[in-house]
Amino acid sequence: MSTRLINVDRQTGMLLPPDMRDWVPERHMVHFILEAIERLDLSCFRLNWRGTGNKQYPPSMMLALLVYCYATGRFGSRRIEEASYSDLIVRYICANHHPDHDTICAFRRKNDALFREMFVKVLAMASELGVLKKVGTISVDGTKIHANASKHAAVSYKRAGEMIEHLQMEVESLVKKAEQADAVPLEEGLSIPDEIARRKDRIAKLEKAKAVIEDRFDEIHKEKQAEYEAKMKSRQESRRAGKKPGGRDPKPPKEEPEGKAQYNFTDPDSRIMKSGKSHAFEQSYNAQAVVDAEGSYLILGQRVTNHSNDKQELKPSVETVDGEFREVQEILADSGYFSEEAVTEMEEGGQVTVYAAVDRQAHGRTVEDLEMRADPDPPDDDCSVIEKMRWRLQTQEGKERYKLRKQTVEPVFGIIKQAMGFRQFNLRGSPKVTLEWNLVSLAYNMRRMFNLIGEKCLPDSGWLENYAF
Repeated sequence: MSTRLINVDRQTGMLLPPDMRDWVPERHMVHFILEAIERLDLSCFRLNWRGTGNKQYPPSMMLALLVYCYATGRFGSRRIEEASYSDLIVRYICANHHPDHDTICAFRRKNDALFREMFVKVLAMASELGVLKKVGTISVDGTKIHANASKHAAVSYKRAGEMIEHLQMEVESLVKKAEQADAVPLEEGLSIPDEIARRKDRIAKLEKAKAVIEDRFDEIHKEKQAEYEAKMKSRQESRRAGKKPGGRDPKPPKEEPEGKAQYNFTDPDSRIMKSGKSHAFEQSYNAQAVVDAEGSYLILGQRVTNHSNDKQELKPSVETVDGEFREVQEILADSGYFSEEAVTEMEEGGQVTVYAAVDRQAHGRTVEDLEMRADPDPPDDDCSVIEKMRWRLQTQEGKERYKLRKQTVEPVFGIIKQAMGFRQFNLRGSPKVTLEWNLVSLAYNMRRMFNLIGEKCLPDSGWLENYAF
């Protein structure tokens, strides 16, 4: 019996115009994205309202294009442009139009306010549909995302000074060489004026790098000096009252930047940070996320910082959560966020309870962890914040609450980095990096909302018929 094969004919044209909706699976995330974005108020979009120039792509189409491509792991504007030709779902979003990479990049760069508003609207939709609780627990964590810059384009404060001194000596040597009548000729194609100009340009850039590092240091020094003076004043008051303050007197802050302080010529706002368990140092940003720990796993707030650790990030990150969507009762955070000042500040008023690890906790459970134990006796009222927190996490309730941190915020970063593939920012500078992290968080929430709603968002189901953004 002869084998029967399907006839693959790429030459014959279609007899009838195709309906692009027939090419898209019925249960697909694109239907949810399009229907949600179509109900967005367009007044916040950046457009050429005078109507001059070429026709513009509808903002709703451009936003859907960016959200879908970010949610499916395409972040560069050239890759998104290519997908408008090669990806059937992207062609469906664009209705067979093909915005070029410049248009995509410009739209992304100019519509920061739009992405922030859309982020809030998605949370409003989640609250309206009952998948986001009004009151509950949040998890806070940060992850290092590579900057669009190489660590080899960075220079330290100490090294910059050494290089400036060395280049100045070379300039002086070249000037003397130019003044000599019997100067030894240079290699073909080189000239002394060009070599002097090249070194002076390098000196100017290094001096700018040193100036930026010094400006950053001045800002930090003012804060540390104020903290130092406050601590010394408190200790002096204790001594006047006849009490001996615990521990040694704090050391005054240094008067000049550390030699290791860095400046990157490609992206000056980024910093060299230790990246994950590999302990490798990379040019990065610290991306923060506040995640719902009540079952939805939605990102409720997000921000980007260039601080290499999280000691000062607890309050600023929690404050990104809109109180309209979540009244925070409990905060879960790892040991990187713990400080007595931060915990005291967050628990002031008695409305919020913080569960933050005091020490680094090993993964896995020991035999002792499996044994049932009675809760330890509570500490005295006048004990330190660290002792109270250590006791809190040793109670059965504290252990159960803190478990939620690993189950909520860490999987979110896993999905963003592994499933979505976002491991490096495409944009540069803190404002643009913050914009892109907002867009990444929005794309993640869209993915998550689609999974939460399920079959409600089928075409023509009218699941948002009575809901307006």
